[in-house]
Amino acid sequence: MNNDTPSSPNHRPGQLAMGVGALIVAAVLAVGALDIPSDAGYAGVGPNFLPWVVSAALAACGVMLIREVITGGYRQMEEPSGAARGDWRALAWVSAGVLLNAALITTIGFILSCSLCFVLAVRGLRASEGKPIGDLRQTVKDAVTGIVIAAPVYWLFTQLLAVNLPGITATGWI
Repeated sequence: MNNDTPSSPNHRPGQLAMGVGALIVAAVLAVGALDIPSDAGYAGVGPNFLPWVVSAALAACGVMLIREVITGGYRQMEEPSGAARGDWRALAWVSAGVLLNAALITTIGFILSCSLCFVLAVRGLRASEGKPIGDLRQTVKDAVTGIVIAAPVYWLFTQLLAVNLPGITATGWI
């Protein structure tokens, strides 16, 4: 067996470490979720619901990674080429969008923070395809598209589902 192939035994310790790490993080998150009150409040779901879902998903991923190590490691796959290889710039743009959305949602409101997230994510997706990320005109078009997508989502959550989302004004709109 060639040591450079994805199913090489040399890759198994890293894969095992990832699986065990995922299980540890899942356990820590589950322990933290025990301290969160379970009183239903958000559309019938308590605030500890999401940590439990994430914990279960991480645990499932950890178990699957460890299973792969036991059954032979990474499956034999061709090395990706071109856009399928991924792009760190794209990951950075999308990550920046998600982090800024989380950081700014209570400051600038749901619609504007989601629009900013959309603009940065689209830049990342363009970068991953090797396309230019766009000029000011394209950025404005992306921002308007983000607002057009986020505004109805905001309305659906606040008006139909009665879930409070942060807004810019005291009334909550926008």
